[in-house]
Amino acid sequence: MAGVDVAGEFETIRRLFAPLAHPEWGRGLMDDVAVVPSKPGHDLVLTKDAIVEGVHFLPTDPLDTVARKLMRVNLSDLAAKGAEPFGYLLACHWSERCGWPERMSFVDGLRADQKAFDVALLGGDTVVTPGPASFSMTLMGWTPKGRTVGRAGARTGDLVFVTGTIGDGWLGLQAAQEKLSLEPDRVAALLEHYRTPTPRVEFAGPIRDFASASIDVSDGLVADLGHLAEASGVRIGIDLELTPRSAAGQAWYDGRVDEQAALESLVTGGDDYEIAFTARAADEAVLRREAERRHLRLTRIGQVLAGEGIVARFGGEPILVDRPGFTHR
Repeated sequence: MAGVDVAGEFETIRRLFAPLAHPEWGRGLMDDVAVVPSKPGHDLVLTKDAIVEGVHFLPTDPLDTVARKLMRVNLSDLAAKGAEPFGYLLACHWSERCGWPERMSFVDGLRADQKAFDVALLGGDTVVTPGPASFSMTLMGWTPKGRTVGRAGARTGDLVFVTGTIGDGWLGLQAAQEKLSLEPDRVAALLEHYRTPTPRVEFAGPIRDFASASIDVSDGLVADLGHLAEASGVRIGIDLELTPRSAAGQAWYDGRVDEQAALESLVTGGDDYEIAFTARAADEAVLRREAERRHLRLTRIGQVLAGEGIVARFGGEPILVDRPGFTHR
């Protein structure tokens, strides 16, 4: 890496990543494998996500927030399955801008979120690339045996819920690209959501106990509920007016002339990392109590119907959503 003063691969591992390793299972990152003992009565749940500069984060984004976003998008996947995380494997593809200070910043972000979410590094790889920086994480968690929530359990008559708010990830990207005209505190809140979304790990238990099907909202609410509907062999109907909005999202929405178009942008933008799920109508009250206990917003946005696909309604009438969410080509 001409012009970049960094230590080699093994020095990077020894000085930066070894202190993050699980003291027993990670073997000090001195081996080619991690050894994780089985947990009786539980299933091992694994997920893997990658983030790429210019696709999932901007070249100007601080690398500590990039590391935290990588951790959190994976945590979101496990939370939507009702799983409790414990450890991860990591691959770092450093670009030429990733000198030693940038690598230290990346590890600082990991260290902060390891502490916040009680997970540990188990192993991985670090390389240098002439292309854009990219990072990949395989996160592991446990669920009680046979209790992992999938996409395929939604039943006709179930209600559709979503945690938190929708649209802040997409709006946060607009803020990072300086495309928003909002008060500075609103912009700051949206930037924080875009760079360090909050995975709903605290709601994994209620998801495991009451959800019939569940998915995290990464590509866009409409697109992800479409995946759930397809896997379950049902039709999902949602009312766009019920889309939960943050204070910053509401401020942006209030300035729109075309309310339908604005809501479509919020529900298709992606990068929200909330949990969308279905559950029996009889369980709505207990789900709301569980959400209130955790100071978590929970919104009923629709219902599961006979048929297939997803239908979005505005003003009580079905509308055509041309682009339901983000897709990689």
